[in-house]
Amino acid sequence: MTRLYAGAAVLAVAGLLGGTWWAIQSARGDDAFAECRVGSIGGGAIGGPLSLVNGEGQPVTDIEIFTKPTLLYFGYTFCPDVCPMDNARNAEAVDILEENGLDVQPAFISIDPARDTPEVVRDFAANLHPKMIGLTGSEDQIKAASQAYKTYFKKQDSQDGFYLMDHSTFTYLVLPQIGFVEFFKRDDTAADMAERTACFIEKAKP
Repeated sequence: MTRLYAGAAVLAVAGLLGGTWWAIQSARGDDAFAECRVGSIGGGAIGGPLSLVNGEGQPVTDIEIFTKPTLLYFGYTFCPDVCPMDNARNAEAVDILEENGLDVQPAFISIDPARDTPEVVRDFAANLHPKMIGLTGSEDQIKAASQAYKTYFKKQDSQDGFYLMDHSTFTYLVLPQIGFVEFFKRDDTAADMAERTACFIEKAKP
């Protein structure tokens, strides 16, 4: 049943992102990153200002978070399988990019602030990659971040504290001063992500 909900969530978000693509393409006659895309979308309709809390318990905004190209993922630390695997793949993509001289960071925004305290997201991120940023916040802050990136999440019914969360599983590429430019699906490999990310970084150069 969990997989059914997760699949429905992915389809719903994909449909929403697809609708955004048509709106963006109608408003823009050209796309500087067109040759970097693989049937995906980009543009200012996704992303925007963020107000969150980092692993040290300090308030941070999108300006402080996206100081370098970032692979951004929404998930939760109690996730039994999907989140650790997706974030490990993102970390691998970052390593591939580093080997090619490109400085990219992975970032993780928790959708479960009740359990994911600053210390928890800090340790989760540190265990996956030294560059990874762990972020959390209040329920309102997380909801606003999720809405900005058009993600989906929902807490499953539970009688105790060991609940699961249904959520979308896209990874977003965000560039400094530009914002969101691309998203990656779960079946994209680390090598594919690294190659496409490198293309976006190259095209973003003045």
